[in-house]
Amino acid sequence: MVSWISMDEVCHLLGVRPQTVYAYVSRGKLEVMPDPADTRRSLYRAEDVASLAKRKQAGRKHETLAANTLFGSEPSIPTALCAFFRGRPYYCGQDAVSLARSATLEDVAQLLWGAEQPADFSSAALMRSGKPGRVAAFTALAGLAAAGHSTRGRLTRVLHNEGQSLVGQLANAFGAQPGRQPLHVRFAQGWKQSTQVADLLRTAMVLLVDHELTSSAFVARIAASTGASLPACLLAGLTTLSGPLHGDASGRVQALFSEVERLGEDQVVAHYLSTGLPLAGFGHHLYPDGDPRAAALLALFEPSEVIARFIQKVTNLTGLQPNIDVALAALVAHHRLPADAAFGLFATARSVGLLAHSLEQLGVAQVIRPRGRYVGPIPNMPQGART
Repeated sequence: MVSWISMDEVCHLLGVRPQTVYAYVSRGKLEVMPDPADTRRSLYRAEDVASLAKRKQAGRKHETLAANTLFGSEPSIPTALCAFFRGRPYYCGQDAVSLARSATLEDVAQLLWGAEQPADFSSAALMRSGKPGRVAAFTALAGLAAAGHSTRGRLTRVLHNEGQSLVGQLANAFGAQPGRQPLHVRFAQGWKQSTQVADLLRTAMVLLVDHELTSSAFVARIAASTGASLPACLLAGLTTLSGPLHGDASGRVQALFSEVERLGEDQVVAHYLSTGLPLAGFGHHLYPDGDPRAAALLALFEPSEVIARFIQKVTNLTGLQPNIDVALAALVAHHRLPADAAFGLFATARSVGLLAHSLEQLGVAQVIRPRGRYVGPIPNMPQGART
């Protein structure tokens, strides 16, 4: 029979604070239910607590704990922006997949930023020189970061306005048509797509807005903790997002799709499985039963026959479901969007989340400064020096 215990009992058994308990819940490590006797309180599954306690054996060395905290075994930064419950992402307590059915990027920005009204990304400035894409986007953002003002001592309303302008200018640089319409419409216009495709872009961007404490969110928070300007925080986050193991993973999937279209799905799958090479875009450690964001997006359009067969074949042979990177790359390929469109959509959408993390971090009056654990050669100390 399942047994349930109170927050105080959980904290006592694990030796942690309530914030850590909430983080365990958000990562799916600890099941929670309302207390039938008092709906304002919650109860926690005792078996899950026992399992966590077993892993947190007494006597674990301080440096091991610190290393694990930094590399993901233990959450370390409280946030109210995004969490995972029963295999689904939630934005401020609202199911992200459900939101994506009708909400715009502007609506979600209002939710994550705690703004009084939907965001307005219709920046009049066209910060772009040359061809639209990441070069134009990063060049424009770097200029804004170099001239930006610290976030310290500024009203939240003013920072919201600056954040709106940054997202709007970033979208312009990636090829969105300047104007007053919502961003998904402007992207469709800039890329000469129909209103039906515009709605697919809306869905994709809402699904991509945030994903808890990712590498890019952590970096943006570090920058914010130092009082850096909003464009500097955003630039720090987006440069991290641009890595192929993070936000630009869809680029690896696009390269995989090119192989499939050139050689056929059978040959590509056989090559990757025989050599033990990972297939980009399949599986996700947070979603062992499949990425619900990918499922939601792929349900709205039909990839080309060869890509659809490839996805099915990989799933059948590996058991791994396609993640959001596959869905995004398939969307770009199906509608023949610009080569950098996948990253452009991801970067623009995630800029809303990165700014939300930066704004949330401003409420913590402390610089994020992890410590290094030196493992290099012992220095030659002068005779008589203190050890």
